[in-house]
Amino acid sequence: MASEMIEALTLLCQEKHIDELVLLDRLEQSLAKSYADIMHLDFGARVTISRETGKVYVYKLVPKEESFDEETGEYTEFDEVDVTPADTSRIAAQHAKTEINNLVRTAARAQIYEEFSDRLGDMITGTVLQVTPEFAIVKIREGVEAELPYFDQRRNAEERNERPAGERYAHNQRIKAIIIDVRDPNGTSAPVRGDRSRPPIVISRTSIELLARLFEQEVPEIYEGSVEIHAIARDPGVRSKVAVSSLDPRLDPVGACVGPKGSRVRAVVTELRGERVDVILWDEDPGKFVANALSPAKVSRVVVDSETGYATVIVPDDQLSLAIGKEGQNARLAARLTGLHIDIKNETLAADVLRELPIVEFEKEEEGGHRCEYVGENGMQCRNMARPGSRFCGLHEAMAEFADVAVSNDPDSLI
Repeated sequence: MASEMIEALTLLCQEKHIDELVLLDRLEQSLAKSYADIMHLDFGARVTISRETGKVYVYKLVPKEESFDEETGEYTEFDEVDVTPADTSRIAAQHAKTEINNLVRTAARAQIYEEFSDRLGDMITGTVLQVTPEFAIVKIREGVEAELPYFDQRRNAEERNERPAGERYAHNQRIKAIIIDVRDPNGTSAPVRGDRSRPPIVISRTSIELLARLFEQEVPEIYEGSVEIHAIARDPGVRSKVAVSSLDPRLDPVGACVGPKGSRVRAVVTELRGERVDVILWDEDPGKFVANALSPAKVSRVVVDSETGYATVIVPDDQLSLAIGKEGQNARLAARLTGLHIDIKNETLAADVLRELPIVEFEKEEEGGHRCEYVGENGMQCRNMARPGSRFCGLHEAMAEFADVAVSNDPDSLI
């Protein structure tokens, strides 16, 4: 019977790719703890399993008096007395089942950790297998599963919430996500509640990397490197902003990302379940970058203090609510995108502030030319377009030749 157990263990180890010697060592340690409790052995027990016959031997540990350490109060050497009971095979079989299951699970997790620990930030496509109140289990491939957590962090502050607002998942639904963590089976990762029933791979749909990978997938120019993503700001499930630039001056990076009739960005929005995505042009000039980031609002003027990291933005009165956005969302995303603190003022309320600011640091050029450079006494710039080859519009170009001629300060006077 014992030899049959060894043969069965050998076959099982081969099937599950488990080291037979490791299994026997673990089995001996587990049996030693159990027999010490069952037989009420004060100093524990040692168990050996014959590698040839599979017979189990139990030895009682009897301390040697001369090995007593007065500093630690413990014995360091023991004699072994054979106290093997008659029914060792039954108990050994029970422990063998438990240890085999533990080893198989640990080996599988170790294999997954070795394969996926270097793939953090990669995008995967999986199928939803199970949905629980706190996380979804997603099948990546046969035998490999991942966890998409969406815990209530008010009750579980140590857990994650990687589900965008408003998203719900159904059985067999295919989703794309980013690998953000792989739990180490050896315990170097932080322990989590219910670790035994939760997959070792953790994925996210709120990560900004998901948006970047989706654009790489849909826009060949980004994948090839001719269009570069500089920054991403995201309010998961609601709205995102992506700043792009082109290494080829003949290539429009925003147009490449939007695609013919918006087909490319529409594919990204569809995968993100309707999340609005704004693609803007990145600029190395902080003022122009801030103005672009506040799109679709039109900006009159931007003054950036690079030392404090603050940007003062002046917008037309009718553009103030659009620049700020619903609940401040547009301004908040623009601040994340640019890395600057943005203070938005309308032209009427900013008239006094403008007088104290330096000469215009940013002027938003419009297609086909630029605005008239005339600035009135109230600090407001003329809204008319400059004449070709001139700095001023038709009226202010003529007025500039006569310093004693009064010029209207109303920027709308010629509109």
